[in-house]
Amino acid sequence: MPSPLHTESSAAQPPEHGTVDALISQTRRLRGGLDAVRRAAAAEEEPDDARRRWHRALCDLAAHHLDDLGEHLGQLREGPPPPGGPGSAVADPAAPPAPASAHPGAAAGRVGSAEWNLLTDEATWSDELFQLFGRRPEDGPLTLDELPSWLPEEDRGLLTAMVTGCLVDGKSIDGEFRILRGDGSLRTVHMMGEPVLDADGATASMWAVLRDISELRRSRRAVDETCDSLQRRQQIAQTEHRIAVELQEAVLPPWRGSLRFPQGGAPHSGGAPGTLDLAAHYLPSASSALVGGDWFDALGLPGGQTLLSVGSLTGHGVAATSGMAMLLGALRGMAVTGAEPGPLMGWLNRLLDASAQPALGSAVCCRYDPASRTLAWSQAGHPAPLLFRGGKGRALQPPEGMLLGAVAEATYGQAEERLEPGDVLILHTDGLSPHSTGPVARTVGDRLLDFAPRFAAAKCAQECVRAVLEEFGSKEREDDACLLIGRING
Repeated sequence: MPSPLHTESSAAQPPEHGTVDALISQTRRLRGGLDAVRRAAAAEEEPDDARRRWHRALCDLAAHHLDDLGEHLGQLREGPPPPGGPGSAVADPAAPPAPASAHPGAAAGRVGSAEWNLLTDEATWSDELFQLFGRRPEDGPLTLDELPSWLPEEDRGLLTAMVTGCLVDGKSIDGEFRILRGDGSLRTVHMMGEPVLDADGATASMWAVLRDISELRRSRRAVDETCDSLQRRQQIAQTEHRIAVELQEAVLPPWRGSLRFPQGGAPHSGGAPGTLDLAAHYLPSASSALVGGDWFDALGLPGGQTLLSVGSLTGHGVAATSGMAMLLGALRGMAVTGAEPGPLMGWLNRLLDASAQPALGSAVCCRYDPASRTLAWSQAGHPAPLLFRGGKGRALQPPEGMLLGAVAEATYGQAEERLEPGDVLILHTDGLSPHSTGPVARTVGDRLLDFAPRFAAAKCAQECVRAVLEEFGSKEREDDACLLIGRING
């Protein structure tokens, strides 16, 4: 309520209704736009994660602010209360209904005013303040001495300090405290007030406006809590990403560029006929957070043979990379025992099926013998190796084999292919190429077959890898991918 000092001065002219109406219209448009943002977020099919909870909490907080703004603008348009003091007006049944608040969400009793006269010890409350406290008007307003009894014990000192500062030191009141309403509910109230001075400059009364900000504070707490939760999730995600990257780097072969297999043997060293010239590359997904379970591997085996493999596990993050590390370690361990690709793939399937973290995987496993230039290979739901010879390319005919981890007792066939000097063999995972958006999607294998003339002219496996990366390396992909290329030295 306006203080008596205001009534003694020249009355300020009310704002132009057209200006206030325009502000109310803008507030309504903002409120409608906010509702549209909230509905759009609710319609998304993403899981209800911390980011979405934070988004909803911020929308709720903004809605409370806009509702309050609309309510205050509506009161500004209606003008000050009628003469006779707050709460003294008697409604006229024949009078037209009062103008509605600026927004339907503005609740009655959220803002009330009061004046406490120090000379007569009388208190005057508006009807809204009685509603805010949940107190019947016939019970009368609370005096300054009675007011602290409606506050929790821990908040009474704050109210006493504010009132004392106003009455003794002439300070304005601007603070928050909680009240226990008549119905037993606890509400948070924001109080603003000033001392009213008499002609001698002494404090004669104190006036104040009290506003129920319980929902506003609840929304603010929700925003803070969801923001903290989102930050914790982000920190956890960053930590998991770092662990996944470190684990992946520790497991994948450390070599870069070309590598020849077998290594170290005099008869087969230095690019001797039949040996493998190898090059590989790992391509991350467009999102750095999506570290997956793709791998490539080349391992020298006893007797001068070489194990080649590529594969992919479902999922991303630590779970996928740790599963990949387990599978690749088992693959290497069983391969050095002399196991053939077909039975080896069956044992990997049983291992993945019995894993504590169930997942599905696809893989190609090849054993190359440089003495006979024979490639024995097996696959589990994975694209077949591509063989390029004489400027032409083709996919090898795959033997029987389903995804790893799908059926515990699955069987895996094995095929053999005799290679020739100059042949280029490509093993890759599905994520190498982005998904096609055209009417007819070409597979990664189809697009790689177009490289046959360039592979025929290449002098080493690394040149073949560079050619593939020129086409696929700069493209954004939904998943990570691995590429392994072997060239038979002639």
